[in-house]
Parts: sequence; structure tokens; C-alpha cells
Amino acid sequence: MLDWKKRMGDARERVDDSVDDVRSYFGGIWLSRALGSLLVIYLLACVVVGWYWSREPDLFPVQQDAQAAAERAGRQMVNGYTTVEALKTVAQTLLDKSGGYLSNDLAPPGLWLDNMPSWEYGVLVQVRDLSRALRKDFARSQSQSTEDPDLAKAEPRFNFDNKSWALPAAEAEYKEGIRSLDRFLARLSDPKQPNAQFYSRADNLNNWLGDVATRLGSLSQRLSASVGRVRLNTDISPEAAAVSGQVPAVSEEVVETPWLQIDNVFYEARGQAWALSHILRAIEVDFADVLAKKNATISVRQIIRELEAAQEPLWSPMVLNGSGYGILANHSLVMANYISRANAAVIDLRQLLEQG
Repeated sequence: MLDWKKRMGDARERVDDSVDDVRSYFGGIWLSRALGSLLVIYLLACVVVGWYWSREPDLFPVQQDAQAAAERAGRQMVNGYTTVEALKTVAQTLLDKSGGYLSNDLAPPGLWLDNMPSWEYGVLVQVRDLSRALRKDFARSQSQSTEDPDLAKAEPRFNFDNKSWALPAAEAEYKEGIRSLDRFLARLSDPKQPNAQFYSRADNLNNWLGDVATRLGSLSQRLSASVGRVRLNTDISPEAAAVSGQVPAVSEEVVETPWLQIDNVFYEARGQAWALSHILRAIEVDFADVLAKKNATISVRQIIRELEAAQEPLWSPMVLNGSGYGILANHSLVMANYISRANAAVIDLRQLLEQG
């Protein structure tokens, strides 16, 4: 009798263990399915959010925005206000656009995006160049004059590491640069503070346009290198160039943008073109007299037209890199065409400004 009861107890324990095993098995299946579903939902959400964050900001009316900003702040529109306000707005757009500033993101989906950070860097390049021109040329009457204290603070802020995420974050530094520009605008529009000035001279404008031409020329070369080109190496040593009566030996080199960098260069060019088109519209307002005297207003508008044409929507889901005359398009070569035409117009504009 006791043996029979023991056997029944053992059988019951084995059944209970089997039931627990079955429950554990099916519970694990449901748990894994739930986790898999959550992962799929998360990835789909990242794709949608990443697409939304990758949208480039629209063009904005520079002169109207500057007038509206001056009215909100109760300031007087003076010469140079439009240019500095446009620089402020362009820099602020880096922080306020869809998704905010993405170049220093450490988490998805910002971590996975590279086109928009490249666009942001292109904009930042033009912001840095103009902030340096303001500090070095536009706000100084001559080379021996004192630089403006607010502009002296703004330039290094914008030159801070664009990938820094903490201690301090890049966004914090750029906000400080924007505040310094705003303090300069407040003093510039106040007739009681004559120490803040903006000098609309042809030589000042020409110096800044030299930086613009250098940037656009480099972009044109990098964009054209998307398909690879055999070029002559023009980097001749000074010793070889000093030998008169002899043609120095010139070697050939293959220049080609790495495949994974083609879209980055393309979006960096779009970012520079976006920022530069707004800055030139402001320059057209503040340097109107200089441009009219040099018969150069049309040249500025032609540059703006080329840069804005480079902002046409990209309907392809990716940046195509077909050969020049192949079946597929090559978006980099199309962009290089607009950038090269704008660069040629900048060079012509500089020549007009240099003429008496």
C-alpha cells in the first residue's frame, strides 16, 4: 500500500513538472514574440522619425524676416542689420529645424543619420566664414581699429567642435554665439552706441567673397570626383617652379571620392548653398549702393539663382552615382554644375568690385 502511494506521488510530481515545462515553454515563446514585435515597432518608428528629421529646411525671405525681427525687438533698421540678422537666423535654423541639431547625437535615429549632419556642417562652414568676416572686416574701419567685443566672442563660439555632445555641448556654444550676434545688433541699431559699426565697402565684401570662391571651388572638385578622374598633379614644389626655362615634370593622379562619402559631400554642398543663398540676399540689401556703383547687382542675383537651383528637391531615395553619360543619373555632377557656375559668377563679381 505504501509502495503504491509512493508511486502515485512520484507520478503526480512528474506530471506537475511536465505542466511547468509546458507553461515555461509557451511563456518563453510569447515573451520572445512580444519582444520581437516591440523591436519591429521601434525600428519602424526610427525609420519614420529619421525620415522626418532628414527633411531640409525651406528657404526663408531674408529681408522680410529681418524687418519683422527688428520690429519685435523695437530696434531701428540700419545698414548691416539684415546681414547680421540673416546670419543669426541661419545659425538658429541649425538648432530649431526638424529633429534639432543632429551632428552630435549618440542615440538612434540621429546616430544612424549621416546626410543631415553633413548638411549641418555645410551650413556651419558658411556661418563660420561670415562670422570671421564680420569680426575681421565688416565691423572695422581699418586694419588698425579695435575689433568689436561681441563679434570677438561670437566667432570662436561658432568654431567650436560640431560633434561635441557634452561639457559643453555644441548646441550650447552656438546659442552663445547667436546671443553675441544679437548683442551686437542691439548696439548697432542704437544711435547712442556709436562704437558698433558696419562698413559696407567694396574691399570688405571682396575679402569675404574670396573665402566664398575658395569654398565653392573645393566643393566643385569634390563633387566632380564622385566618378573618379585622372588629373594632373598641380602641386609643384617651389624648387621645381624656380628653375627658369624648364618645364617641370607633372605627374598624373586618380582622384575619386570614396563610395561611402559621396552622399556626405553632396549634402554638405547643399548645406553650403542653402546658407550662402540667404547670406547673399542680405548682402544685396546692405551693400546695395556699392553693388549699384560697380554695376554688380545682377552678378549677385545670378549667384543666388544658381545656389537656389541647387536646392531643388531630390526625388531619388538615395544619391545616385552613375557615370557621366550612363543610364543612371549622377546627382553629384548635377550639383557640381550649379556650384561651378556660382563660383564662376563669384569670380566675375570680385573683378567688378576691384575695378575703380
